[in-house]
Amino acid sequence: MAERIIGGQKVSDAKADRARELRRQMTPEEKLLWTYLRAHRKSGLHFRRQQVIAGFIVDFYCHKASLVVEVDGPIHERNPEYDRERDAILQGRGLRVLRVTNEQVQHDLCAVLAQIEAACSRVQT
Repeated sequence: MAERIIGGQKVSDAKADRARELRRQMTPEEKLLWTYLRAHRKSGLHFRRQQVIAGFIVDFYCHKASLVVEVDGPIHERNPEYDRERDAILQGRGLRVLRVTNEQVQHDLCAVLAQIEAACSRVQT
C-alpha cells in the first residue's frame, strides 16, 4: 500500500489499479466534463479524476476547494442509499459533494460548469 493524494490515506494497489482503469474507461459525459475541468488549472483549480478518497473512487476531486464532483448515470438510480451513505462519509471528511447527472452534462454543460465554479469560489473567497 502507498500513501496517496489525500494526506495520511493508504490506498491498496487493487484500488489504485481500479482507479487507473476507470480513468481509461470514462463515460462520454465524464470525458466531456474532464475537458473543461482540466482547463480550470489556469485559475488555480486543479481537479483530479477518479481519485481514491476514504476507500471510494470519486469522479472528480479538487483539493483546494475540498470539492468532489460526481457524474451520475443510470447505475446511480438503482441504489440511491449507497450514494447517500457515501456522500455522508465524504462530507464527514470535510468534503463537499456536488452531484450532476449525465443529462445535465450532455444538455446544459454551461450550467454544470457554473455550479462547479460557484462551489469552488465559495471556498476561495
